[in-house]
Amino acid sequence: MSPYPDEPDDPDGYRSVTELLERPPVPINWNLLDAEQAEIEWHDLDEWVKWLKSTFGLPPNIVPPYWHRHDELVWELSALHCHWLSCYHESASPSAPISWMREFAEARGRLRDWVSICGTRLDRDRPTRQTTWPGELPADSGGEIEIRDRKKDFADFVREDVLRRRRIEAIANQQLIG
Repeated sequence: MSPYPDEPDDPDGYRSVTELLERPPVPINWNLLDAEQAEIEWHDLDEWVKWLKSTFGLPPNIVPPYWHRHDELVWELSALHCHWLSCYHESASPSAPISWMREFAEARGRLRDWVSICGTRLDRDRPTRQTTWPGELPADSGGEIEIRDRKKDFADFVREDVLRRRRIEAIANQQLIG
């Protein structure tokens, strides 16, 4: 690990907690973020997930490369990140980090379950299969794809999400204005 973890090219690096916390940590509700907030949160979570994977040597059956394409993994990793921020905040109890480690052990089990259910792997990904209830239209599940460039896919994914949120904001603003 680099002695300068703040260097942007260091895949093992992660900004200091103090630098991250311009405000106290709060839970992230991905459903309520506007485009600007989402873009910031996506990049922050991605940096933290890369740090987590590298620091703890996590295999792809716990944190797969396309975690960002699976809501169940996004919510689990986001909650874990929020808990980490809280436990390592300067105002946290000195015993808070061990609490985070205990929760992290439980979260790894849940992440294994989520990865197993959603079917993403190191080299291939497919959308999480959805159960269709009676009377519902089946979801377009799409097929399995080969993972070629995780970094590019993440950038494309975030760009699409931000554009989708901007369209929603524009429609909402248009309805408010009349």
